[in-house]
Amino acid sequence: MRISKKTDYALRALFTLVDHFGGAPIPIRELARRNDVPKRFLEQIMLDLKTQGWVRSEAGIRGGYVLARKPDKITMGEVVRYFDGILAPIGCVSVTGYERCSQEPVCKFRRVFLDVRNYIAGAMDRATLADVAKSAPVSKREVSTGFTGGEGI
Repeated sequence: MRISKKTDYALRALFTLVDHFGGAPIPIRELARRNDVPKRFLEQIMLDLKTQGWVRSEAGIRGGYVLARKPDKITMGEVVRYFDGILAPIGCVSVTGYERCSQEPVCKFRRVFLDVRNYIAGAMDRATLADVAKSAPVSKREVSTGFTGGEGI
C-alpha cells in the first residue's frame, strides 16, 4: 500500500487542525506553510475535506479552517479510502475495487495479501485522529529495527 500525495497532504492538514482543536481557525496560507504543501493544491484538498464534513471554514480576517468533527470521530481509514479508494494491495482481495484474476482458484499467495489487507484496514479503521495525534513521531531507528533484508520496503 502506498498513499498518494493528496492523501499525505490531507492527513498533514488534518493533524495540524487536531493539534489546534477547539482553538482559533487556521488560515490556508498558514496550513500550507506549516505542512510544506503547495497552497493551491491544499485549497483543493480542503474543499474535499469540507465536503466530507471533516473540516469547516470560517470567513473573515481571523478566518480559516477548523475541524468540524471531534478528532476521535474521524479515522485514518476513512480519509485514506476517500482520497485513494482501496486499502487492498491487489485487486483480487479488495471489497470495493475487486478485480477478478484467472488464478484465484489456485493462487497460493492471495491469502497473504488478504491477510495484509485485513491487517491494514483494521489498523487504519481503529486509528482515530485523536489517538494518532497522541503518539510520538517515528524515529529513523524504528524504521530499520527488526528487519533483515527487506529491500524495497
